[in-house]
Amino acid sequence: MGLLSDPSHRQVLTKLITKMSSPLCLLCYVAGITWFLGLAFEPLILRMYTSENAMGSTMVDENFVYGDRALLYGREFSGHRRGGMPVDWLVKTLSGLGLEAHTQSFSRTLPFPDELRERYMVMGTNVYGILRASRAASTESIVLSTPVDVKQNSQAVGLLLALASYFRGQIYWAKDIILLFNEHDMIGMEAWLEAYHDVNVTAISSSVMQGRAGAIQAAISIELSSDVITSFDVSVEGLDGQLPNLDLVNLFSSFCQKNGVLCTIQGKLPRRDGDTLEGYLHSLHTMLLMVLKQGSGKAQGDHGLFLRYHIEAITIRGINSFRQYKFDMVTVGKLFEGIVRKLNNLLERLHQSYFFYLLPSLSRFVSIGYYMPAFIFLLLVLMLKALDLWIKLSKVPACPTDCGDEDLRPGFLTIAVPVFICHAMGLALYYVPLLCQDTAIKHFPVSETEAVVFTSIAIYVAGMALPHNTQRALPVELTDYGWMTLKLMAILYLSLLLGSIALINFSLGFILAVWLTPAAALVQPAHYRLLTALLLMLLSPATVVILGIYVYHELAEQPVSALDCWQLFLQAVAESILDHHLYGSIVYPFAALLLYPCWLLLWNVAFWK
Repeated sequence: MGLLSDPSHRQVLTKLITKMSSPLCLLCYVAGITWFLGLAFEPLILRMYTSENAMGSTMVDENFVYGDRALLYGREFSGHRRGGMPVDWLVKTLSGLGLEAHTQSFSRTLPFPDELRERYMVMGTNVYGILRASRAASTESIVLSTPVDVKQNSQAVGLLLALASYFRGQIYWAKDIILLFNEHDMIGMEAWLEAYHDVNVTAISSSVMQGRAGAIQAAISIELSSDVITSFDVSVEGLDGQLPNLDLVNLFSSFCQKNGVLCTIQGKLPRRDGDTLEGYLHSLHTMLLMVLKQGSGKAQGDHGLFLRYHIEAITIRGINSFRQYKFDMVTVGKLFEGIVRKLNNLLERLHQSYFFYLLPSLSRFVSIGYYMPAFIFLLLVLMLKALDLWIKLSKVPACPTDCGDEDLRPGFLTIAVPVFICHAMGLALYYVPLLCQDTAIKHFPVSETEAVVFTSIAIYVAGMALPHNTQRALPVELTDYGWMTLKLMAILYLSLLLGSIALINFSLGFILAVWLTPAAALVQPAHYRLLTALLLMLLSPATVVILGIYVYHELAEQPVSALDCWQLFLQAVAESILDHHLYGSIVYPFAALLLYPCWLLLWNVAFWK
């Protein structure tokens, strides 16, 4: 502080910052990317461990023997579901097993049709049964759920019913067990969760909940995509990038190892050569898949909706991918029996382990203390560039005696008008597509979904015409210092947005920082405006989505063509709007109301006259 109090020392420091700004920004950007890539090197990160004492051991004697009964229930369910969800059969079966059986009807009008399933009005019925704890009051519960609309998921229904039959004969339960069969995927799950907690946040109409158990401590969603199970894959990414407590993931991995069952994450088998180049690339591959899934903000299973209610949950999928392995239904049942029994031993909610992490494998994890420096390095690029602009603007003369007859400092209108118009375009991007879908259908040969998506794209593109119109509306003469002030505001605004979203969804914040930081640092008025415009378009939010879709399919070994990538981009826009209105996802409003206007401010800087 003593050095900064000396004017000569401050002058030397400001000159150094101004002179070294570009090299320091480049160094920080490279450091951030390098740090992130180093997170997948297993010797440098933490080994998975259990923090909760009640879950620290797999010493549970599993005695499930109802494998044949599970297969029989699955076949009966398949036979009764031909005309739709067999509600009566499920209720009768649950009641026959000694559970309290209840139904819950619900309906939801979509803001526009879901073309993947060709539906506009969703109406369905959830069926759930409650196995009351014999050794405790109904104050806590565990949920086992399965979506009945998933293709070839009959075996999951049969497994749940067989587990209920087995659990009914045990006397050690200290928590109620809820078996939930939800219809219409996540819409049915959201309807059930809202009714169970007596809230209504997404405008779903549902019947009154007839039966309740205790407060839900944890939930497991089960999907069995084949009659032959060769491995289990766990999904952890929830709505808006939320993640379950790491102890729950470790519990799944531990019981898979105990029962000799293959377990994967992101469809990747574990490797033991993490310190080699091949092992590192495998871990990096797995971590990047998780980052892209989490960054999308989409829930990767029904468990993703439980997380919003502070209920730790995962989705476990039985898949048939590795032909050399095969596990019968008895082994599968023992796996879930062990998980439920360990959850039954919990004395309090899972809270001791991590809620913010990345998983390069099921044996290692990257905690928030390890991955945040990568983001901070990228954010430091914006801070250095903002400091450089502030130093330059502080030298601008403000009085006529210093600069002749002209005041070089930009006036209030010079900055306020572009900011106002850019945010007005953000409001239009958020509200207009849904409000104008009927008008678009009348005048153009498109469906409701196409009308919403193409209107959104049209508004997004129309925003690029703002610089010329904005600057013509200004009643003042523009100076070079005007764009510097506008860029300084845009950089600080972008820093605030990225820092805020990274605290909620690190992957989304990091992806945006990697792509938008160069745009914010490099943009300035230039003689080659077409080249600058092309660069900004390549570094725009829409390009981030398109590139993310392409990279994800490449990593998932499902390569797509340019046309397919464009179709997936249109589908992603429609799904993000639907997720916001159906489940309350914040990704679309964040992009439309905040991120897009911020990028438009940078676009204004590029076309400053």
